Amino acid sequence: MKNFKSHFWYTKSQRNGIFILLLLIILLQFAYFFIDVTPDDTIVVDSEDVTALQSEIDSLKEEKLKKQNKIFPFNPNFISDYKGERLGMSLEEIDRLHKFRAGNKYVNSIQEFQRVTKVSDSLLDSISPYFKFPDWVKSKKPKKRNNQKEKNSEKKLKIVVTTNDLNRVTFKDLLSVTGIKETIAKRIIKYRSKLKGFTFEDQLYEVWDLDKESADEILKSFKITEVPKIQKINVNTASFKEILKLPYIDYELCQKIFDYKDEVAELQNIEELRNIKDFPQKKYDRIVLYLMAK
Repeated sequence: MKNFKSHFWYTKSQRNGIFILLLLIILLQFAYFFIDVTPDDTIVVDSEDVTALQSEIDSLKEEKLKKQNKIFPFNPNFISDYKGERLGMSLEEIDRLHKFRAGNKYVNSIQEFQRVTKVSDSLLDSISPYFKFPDWVKSKKPKKRNNQKEKNSEKKLKIVVTTNDLNRVTFKDLLSVTGIKETIAKRIIKYRSKLKGFTFEDQLYEVWDLDKESADEILKSFKITEVPKIQKINVNTASFKEILKLPYIDYELCQKIFDYKDEVAELQNIEELRNIKDFPQKKYDRIVLYLMAK
């Protein structure tokens, strides 16, 4: 019984605190139910200011919509699906125009546009005032840039080829091949000079940035009719720099060749190069074009 009473035994200060807390709770409840805390400034929807503001917003929206729907003069030969739908054309009418254009034909009058697309008279009357036919369409002549392309191709065909030997072909001869640009032609001539002439036709594929299709086109017109005579150097007596300058030999391979020479003292046959560890066997026939053992 003493333990039960101890739970309800408080000091005077504690009792005062509990009393004040209860009083605050009662006051807050009273304020919540009986005091109106809503703001006095209410917005009247039907007021003149709100009506004027809404009217201004509506006019701005209408003006923006007019700008979006405004039609500017255009060439009817290049109507896209999106533009055709905006103009009010059906998908079938747009497809008829695209099919007509696929044959490299051009509509050159309002009447022809209707004949091709089969649009209604009412739709034609609404959109035809915006048709703008260029002079080249009216006369059905190709654009100037197409004429320029034809002139360039004619000039290319007029180039007189001086030889059919890949090792004697000139810069201008290479330009006669379709798809060969000046930079590629210069690169081929420079690489041929580095090799001291092409011995194998597939060496042409080694030219940097020359794609296989273009190389094939060149080999259709030019062949190796005379194999170049390349002066070989003796691998046993040549210096490190002399061998390093040769095509197909980089610093690492040159070092391996000299390390092998140190082991065997002297190469008796050039085929001994194949015995070198990690020697590029696929390039052997090209490397021995420049090296000999005696």
